[in-house]
Amino acid sequence: MILPARRLLAVLPLVLLPLGAVAACGGEGTTTDCSLNACTVTFDRGVDANASILGVKAELVGVQGDNVTLRIGGQQVTVPVDGQQQVEGLNVAVQSVTQDNVVVKISGGGEGG
Repeated sequence: MILPARRLLAVLPLVLLPLGAVAACGGEGTTTDCSLNACTVTFDRGVDANASILGVKAELVGVQGDNVTLRIGGQQVTVPVDGQQQVEGLNVAVQSVTQDNVVVKISGGGEGG
């Protein structure tokens, strides 16, 4: 009886993972496009833009030239356009910066940008 319960507990998160990954994306002043282990987030500039990505809050702090400052799970990080950094076990890659928005890809620590 214990073995089936353990097996169920091991399998249940895997079954629910796709639902959780899709539901984990979203926020204010952002649009998101999420897959199983990554989200591409478009932050609107000039507003208090934030999103919950893969269970972590991501906020756009500011842009100075080609450097984007984000707060990921409470840690602040500055990433250049076309560059990436690891923070809170996630890869954070800045894909583009325009006058209106900033596009960032946030993925699980094992995936490159």
